[in-house]
Amino acid sequence: MKALQFTFIILILVILNACDPGSHTEKRDKPNPNTKGVAVSVPEFNADSAFHFVAKQLAFGPRVPQSVAHQACALWLADKMSAFADTIYLQQFRTRIYDQRAFDGSNIIGVFNPKAKKRIVLSSHWDSRPYADYDADSENHQNPIDGANDGASGTAVLLEIARLLKTFPISEQFGIDIVFFDLEDYGPPTSDRNRYSEESWALGSQYWSRNPHTPAYRANFGILLDMVGGADPVFPREYFSQQYASWVVDKVWLKAYELGYGNLFINKPGSPINDDHVPMNEIAGIPTINIIHLDPSSSNGTFFEHWHTVNDNLDAIDKETLRIVGRVVTHTIYNEQ
Repeated sequence: MKALQFTFIILILVILNACDPGSHTEKRDKPNPNTKGVAVSVPEFNADSAFHFVAKQLAFGPRVPQSVAHQACALWLADKMSAFADTIYLQQFRTRIYDQRAFDGSNIIGVFNPKAKKRIVLSSHWDSRPYADYDADSENHQNPIDGANDGASGTAVLLEIARLLKTFPISEQFGIDIVFFDLEDYGPPTSDRNRYSEESWALGSQYWSRNPHTPAYRANFGILLDMVGGADPVFPREYFSQQYASWVVDKVWLKAYELGYGNLFINKPGSPINDDHVPMNEIAGIPTINIIHLDPSSSNGTFFEHWHTVNDNLDAIDKETLRIVGRVVTHTIYNEQ
């Protein structure tokens, strides 16, 4: 991840009023008014399983496009989604990165309830950064990163949600599409940043937004997960999420509040982040939000402390953060029924 958009407009926010995988379910904390007071059974998100999915991705090595590790991880992700989803699509594409070299990419899509007209799209990026260009040691700036939090964490949470959807099918009224985007993080190194367009980031989501996996694809809304595994996270209302899909932010942040996580999903404006949700909104026309850990007090001034450094490894992952984000998203989608 990512590029920070430097043009910042003041937001007008809507203030809210306020381990055995697969073996337990829980009742949501408050009745959903859309279900006339009937409690919805929501499967319990398993953080140990999600952590295992993070570790498995990292075991291949840095998932830098064109590498052996990247190819091996793609096969593993496709295999896992084949086991969980009703249908999968392997979207192969060719594009040019920031310096005009041609790269091959792979978006991996799992579809649940493919016949349902009402749909929700959940997404993350699965590739990792080729440059540790924010590392304190300049000797590391040309080294690839593991991308434990920046990439693998969101993908792991969605893999666990896919496992739950397989074991505890959602209402047939709704379909879920889980999309793992490739080539999100191959933007230019920081030293050359000003020479290249911001459109050199999020290449996989740009491609999918113009060429969805099914013709005339539409979704009611989308949720992007990025950097959702670090310790002590804060998830403000990211600027573009608020601009394009404030009602989706309201929905998800209210669910977080109901679950007791209002101190993490804070009702305050966040910086504008040029992430995969931007083309999903601007090109695909799907109102999509970004759940992303933002920390203006960090040494990089925007993201969590280990962002784009060699320390974004498995030690940076907190199971409790995976559990919290996983519960919020799981409760959100199951309560749509």
